[in-house]
Amino acid sequence: MGHHLAALVPRARSSAIVQSRSSMAKKVVSVIKLALQAGKANPAPPVGPALGQHGVNIMAFCKEYNARTQDKAGLVIPVEISVFEDRSFTFITKTPPASVLITKAAGIEKGSGESAHGKVGSLSRSQLEEIAKTKLPDLNCTSIESAMRIIEGTARNMGVSISD
Repeated sequence: MGHHLAALVPRARSSAIVQSRSSMAKKVVSVIKLALQAGKANPAPPVGPALGQHGVNIMAFCKEYNARTQDKAGLVIPVEISVFEDRSFTFITKTPPASVLITKAAGIEKGSGESAHGKVGSLSRSQLEEIAKTKLPDLNCTSIESAMRIIEGTARNMGVSISD
C-alpha cells in the first residue's frame, strides 16, 4: 500500500501518511453478506445467527438497516456488513438482484423452471434499460449497453423474453 502512495507524495511524507492510516483504521474481522427484505430486518434467522456469532449488536443493525431501506419496501436488498475487532460494524446496501427487478417489471411471481421452453413473461426495451440503470453501480461494466446485455441474459435464463 505504501509504495503506491510513494509515487504520488514526496518521499519524506509518504511514510507518515501510511503510518497514520494504519493506526486510524479499525481492523475488519469479517464481512457478512445477507439478502434481506427492505425495511423488514429482524433478529430472527438469518440475521440473528449471522451477526450474533460475530458479537454484533443485532438490534442496532436491524434498526439502521430498516431505516435505510424503508423507501424500497417489497424489494430484496443485499447488504454487506463489515465487522471490526471492537465488534462495531458498518454496512453497504447493494442494488436488488436482477431477478427480483425482472420479476417485478414483468409482473410475474417467479422465473420459468425451463427457460428454454417455457416463456413466462416479457419485458420491453425501455423496462430493460430501466433495470440496467438501477443495477449499473453493482455490475462490473461501465456502459448502459453492456449492462443491458447482462440483464437481458438474466431475463432470458428466467424465461422472460425481451420485446422491441
